[in-house]
Amino acid sequence: MADKSPKSRPDVGGIGISNPQRVIDEHSGATKLQLAQYYLAVGQWLTPHLAKRPLSIVRAPDGVGGDSFFQRHCGRLKMPHMRVLDKSLDPEHARLIQADNVTAVVEAAQMGTIEFHTWNARSDRIDKPDRVVFDLDPDPELPWSSMVEATNMTLDLLDELDLRAFLKTSGGRGMHVVVPIERRHSWDCVNEFARGVTVRLAKEAPEQIAAKMGPKNRVGKIFVDYLRNQRGASTVAAYSARARPGLAVSVPIIRDELEQIAGADQWNILNLHERLDAQQGDPWADYSSVRQSLSAQLLRDLAARQ
Repeated sequence: MADKSPKSRPDVGGIGISNPQRVIDEHSGATKLQLAQYYLAVGQWLTPHLAKRPLSIVRAPDGVGGDSFFQRHCGRLKMPHMRVLDKSLDPEHARLIQADNVTAVVEAAQMGTIEFHTWNARSDRIDKPDRVVFDLDPDPELPWSSMVEATNMTLDLLDELDLRAFLKTSGGRGMHVVVPIERRHSWDCVNEFARGVTVRLAKEAPEQIAAKMGPKNRVGKIFVDYLRNQRGASTVAAYSARARPGLAVSVPIIRDELEQIAGADQWNILNLHERLDAQQGDPWADYSSVRQSLSAQLLRDLAARQ
């Protein structure tokens, strides 16, 4: 008979973790318990990126290497600390979910969740996005230096447009460039702007940047993915682990660090604490204080450049 004693379900932030010693990543040897403990440890860093936003989770019940799938609702999962949003936000589907605290995050990890993705809008005004995200997705054969160059090109163009942008590693092969904006614009407007940036970059550097998705379109190039700026699309949250060998983590950085890091999967759930212990402050400390918008003139200027 299976051990049902309290010791068989160690407590992590008030959540009992079943099968705690089950290895969920053969590459690192990390266990389900270590993943739950990681999320509890980074809760103060992670939850501000999750709170008040519709959430998509990536569950991998059999760990990295097994089947994984996106889920935007609780379904039959026992996650009482996960907030269930009003049906009107997505009438044609099951009710969206939201993780406003670390207890909900650990609870989701107990249910086999590895990744946490969020929308580009908050649930109280879901039709008014508050950020633009560019996901730089490279041909796997390209060296890291190509990613650094493409990221700098993207940042330089945004600088020319007088827009402040923030950086984070994807936890995979690429980088995420995030532009906070005021909640004034429609999804169509934001998507038009994001597409315009990608088209402009591809025009300026056709041998390096691709404006169309798909492996055949980015052979030897980097696709600056603007498609995450549509209603319902989501991007992995800062400090979320990735359901890939090594359990790398998406990590905010400052621009000066881009030339120093070895890759977008440099940090993982077992070594991120070293960075957090050593860093002087939050690389995105002033993110919430940025006030900028996509003016009609800015959109015209961008269109004129294409």
